[in-house]
Amino acid sequence: MNNLRLKALLGAGCFSLALIGAVMHPAHAGGLERGGYDIDLLFDPAQVATEAEATYVMPDRKYENARGPGGANLGWGTSADGAEGYWVPRIGVKAQVVQGVDCMFDYSQPWGAHVAPGVWNGAFSNMETDIKSDNYAGTCSYKMDAGKGQLRFIGGVFYQKVYGYKESLVSPFVPDFGGTGRVDLTSNGWGWRAGLAYEIPDIALRASLVYNSKVKLDNISGTLDLTNVGGPVIPIYGSTQYMPDVVELKLQSGIAPGWLAFGSIKWVNWSVLQSVPICAVGTPSALCVTGDKVHSAQLTSLDLMYRDGWTVTGGIGHKFNDQWAAAGQLSWDRGTSHGYGSQTDTWTLGGGVAYTPKPNIEIRLAGAIGVLTSGHSGMVVGDNGYVAGDDASYDFGNDLVTAFSGGIKIKF
Repeated sequence: MNNLRLKALLGAGCFSLALIGAVMHPAHAGGLERGGYDIDLLFDPAQVATEAEATYVMPDRKYENARGPGGANLGWGTSADGAEGYWVPRIGVKAQVVQGVDCMFDYSQPWGAHVAPGVWNGAFSNMETDIKSDNYAGTCSYKMDAGKGQLRFIGGVFYQKVYGYKESLVSPFVPDFGGTGRVDLTSNGWGWRAGLAYEIPDIALRASLVYNSKVKLDNISGTLDLTNVGGPVIPIYGSTQYMPDVVELKLQSGIAPGWLAFGSIKWVNWSVLQSVPICAVGTPSALCVTGDKVHSAQLTSLDLMYRDGWTVTGGIGHKFNDQWAAAGQLSWDRGTSHGYGSQTDTWTLGGGVAYTPKPNIEIRLAGAIGVLTSGHSGMVVGDNGYVAGDDASYDFGNDLVTAFSGGIKIKF
């Protein structure tokens, strides 16, 4: 292979996944996913590489034909905004510790959700929900020669904090819809990752398979504020829950001088999150269960009722010269809602450019546009007989989601 072709293929391989993946993965994926997990920086060939990026996602989901408990039109509005825009930041640094051993440390926000429909017929179910996360991770790899390429063993740990609040209408008799209750919750836990990758740098080929473990949240705590309806602030806790485990397969390969094809398949175990029962501190854990509401000691709950998520992506990248490169990608994300909630299938098209003014500096700009498919949310019955969605129902059509992203990488 001549040096010109080698240089073109390697250049394309360095920018492709980082450039488009930053926009596509958090552009309104299923469940509570925002930035997800990303270890692509670990593969950078530089001795030291730092990266910072931020993505802003704008889902235009609209609720229609909303009804309250029992299908009643409460006269508070049959339509509402079903999602709010949000930022997804990520920063990381990677270094070669010794020959063949690379380590990366990064901060990200893998999970989150923000819905603020306000005053509408579904106000007894939700007026605003805002969930956030912070993830601090350390990941290392060891690579060794294998055949024409290199085999890389990957492992790491991460600490995760998940927190947020939910407000809903408790009493309609307080003027100006002031009769709200608010739940604030926080929790944290640890996870780990392991994986394998195989690389043939001469043709910019890389195949990686990485497993990210569940994160056990067994210390969920917070408060239930009922002061707007003349009640107290009650210390509360939630039963043990898990943030999902994730398996992702990524592939890329040079296909012609300056051209690279890439794709991925990801499974997220969102079905671990069904309903989070919330109980007063002092309630025996055996009674704080999600089941028949008559026999459960829960004060309220955070109902999700998810099914597993699947994301499939594919794209093409091209390096025009030593300074400019571009890539495009199509993504399908299977909706995690199936009768309750508005997270249906999403189709997204993204594109971006990378500018390298100096060999050690790369600037990336990208954008995406997608379709959130239509559906209906109403009452569903879980596997354990728990009923969710009996306090609100609504429809939603095909809606747009857009996103833009910017990032910079500096190598030493």
